[in-house]
Amino acid sequence: MNIIPHVIGGVHTEGQGARRSDVFNPATGEVASQVVLGDRSDLEAAVTAAKQAFVKWSETPPLTRARVLFKVRDLLEARRDELASAITAEHGKIHSDALGEVTRGLEVVEFATAAPEILKGEFTEQVSRGIDAYTMRQPLGIAAGITPFNFPVMVPLWMAPMAIATGNCFILKPSERDPSASVLLADIFKEAGLPDGVFQVVQGDKDMVNAILEHPGIQAVSFVGSTPIAKHVYAIGTAHGKRVQALGGAKNHAIVMPDCDLEKTVDALVGAAYGSAGERCMAISVAVAVGDVADSLVDALSERARNLKIGAGTDNSNDMGPLVTAQHLARVSGLVDQGVEQGATLVADGRGFVLSGHEKGFFIGGTLFDNVTTDMAIYQEEIFGPVLCVVRVPDFASALKLINDNPYGNGTAIFTRDGDTARAFTHGVKAGMVGVNVPIPVPMAFHSFGGWKDSLFGDHHMHGPEGVRFFTRLKAVTTRWPEGIRSGAEFVMPTHG
Repeated sequence: MNIIPHVIGGVHTEGQGARRSDVFNPATGEVASQVVLGDRSDLEAAVTAAKQAFVKWSETPPLTRARVLFKVRDLLEARRDELASAITAEHGKIHSDALGEVTRGLEVVEFATAAPEILKGEFTEQVSRGIDAYTMRQPLGIAAGITPFNFPVMVPLWMAPMAIATGNCFILKPSERDPSASVLLADIFKEAGLPDGVFQVVQGDKDMVNAILEHPGIQAVSFVGSTPIAKHVYAIGTAHGKRVQALGGAKNHAIVMPDCDLEKTVDALVGAAYGSAGERCMAISVAVAVGDVADSLVDALSERARNLKIGAGTDNSNDMGPLVTAQHLARVSGLVDQGVEQGATLVADGRGFVLSGHEKGFFIGGTLFDNVTTDMAIYQEEIFGPVLCVVRVPDFASALKLINDNPYGNGTAIFTRDGDTARAFTHGVKAGMVGVNVPIPVPMAFHSFGGWKDSLFGDHHMHGPEGVRFFTRLKAVTTRWPEGIRSGAEFVMPTHG
């Protein structure tokens, strides 16, 4: 049995704990490997290595850090197919989709290579007579990332490059459902020349999460996952004096206006709802049909949902792969059952889908509900599967109110040809990321990712400028110099040292 290890102090190790967890191939339903489940002694070893590495890494000039990250970027590009294959093998998403995930993570590395620029402070000359003032940003120390199963490469790369570029050491606790990619990332950072102890991986489950939240040697925690766990991470982490950004769940709505380009809108909704089997925090799970567009929208979506090509992620001709585990498949199927019981119209039923040759795989087909109401479980809960709910409303004002009343505020979109309606939506909607005729409005790396309301706990969004702020402390300096003896001429070109 292949054992997936920790990476502590630059070394692959199975650590001190005896516990293991099965890692499945979701397309076959078979156990492919096991991952070690670390304990507090493994975390302590990682923190000790990080403390030792931080002394030199924090004093390393930003330009030198950037050069390491340039090499990381090149290695990610060279090994992108290997990383994507690891994602597909354990998560199940289509290989081409996994390649896109690697690319979106790589873009954050590219942003982080600008460390000398993004770490520049501000300077004010002569704030008083003979006195100048300036600010600088300095690293926190040791940061930890707790990342979800649905993006085992992209989300760690939203965190680690930002922490490392700003002078911190970083400890990654990936999901135990698909942990192999984390070890590949650690190997890539090491091959790029990152000193041992600056990027480490500790495998584990909820026990390791709590150990991270309680450890006094860790100054910051970045988290992506469900809202109940995000609340726990934020409460426990901040109670132990840590800086915490905890991104939670979502119930992303897309308003479909009567004047939209219906064909393109349906294309967008199908990809956003069923891509990656709906296992995206930015997936569109609710289509809000305004007025008389509803019937034609549901008809078009129904045909597309029934004709999705579903299969193993290794075949790029497929539209959608399996769900990640048997337990998650049972949960998604159970929510579909509840939707039927509570009176929603089941237009396309994905339950009971069986793929020939992969009968034990964790597959479900594309599912579409019409006439969904806000009191139904399928509306209230984040299903995290290939289930799209259509809610009918009479007008734009009702659609906007529906979204703003929802407890989640991660992402949202509107499909319309009318600029005034689009502007009213972008101005008035209570969500962190907004698309106009764009179904999954994930910001590029040089902006920042994050939601509102129950989709984010903490003060900072992720990566981009907000990531720089999260992983650094601001220091303000005021200076006055007495008159003194000026030094003589120097003829050697100054360097960064």
